[in-house]
Amino acid sequence: MGFQEHVILVNDQGTVIGTQEKYAAHTSHTPLHLAFSCWLFNSSGECLVTRRALSKKAWPGVWTNSVCGHPQLGETTEQAMIRRCRYEVGSEITNITPVAADFRYCETDPSGIVENEICPVSAAQIQTPVKINYDEVMEYQWVELDALLRALDATPWAFSPWMVAEAVSAKDELRQFAAELQP
Repeated sequence: MGFQEHVILVNDQGTVIGTQEKYAAHTSHTPLHLAFSCWLFNSSGECLVTRRALSKKAWPGVWTNSVCGHPQLGETTEQAMIRRCRYEVGSEITNITPVAADFRYCETDPSGIVENEICPVSAAQIQTPVKINYDEVMEYQWVELDALLRALDATPWAFSPWMVAEAVSAKDELRQFAAELQP
């Protein structure tokens, strides 16, 4: 990306207590840090799901929501979402709408890497064609939201644990966002 990404470390109350280089932070004892998760929708109300590149440190090859990442110091969550959407899926976004502002989770992947994040979730509308960055995403699919929600219920093991939990937390808000986009 041209610069060394970091994570913003926080205490249980969400107060910033420092930073750490992104890859160094993600271990079997990952400290609590700030993140974000974004579900992207096209003008037909379909949701973009992505499969994480095999080179990813945590959950390689796993299907997940559109884009996730970590805000950098001096950057708002919305600015971070715009930056990561450009970087991961090569797309511009608009209409960024919080759907689970207080989402937080801690999960361990099969290799023992822990994600431990205060992770506000938003939906957004994609404005330009997807052009994936293969360092981040190995494949993608546009999916009708209700079909995706059924798949998450039926086979939660086939998706990232944060995506499954976000869908539970924000199902109604995601449906409302998608419905407002449909012609």
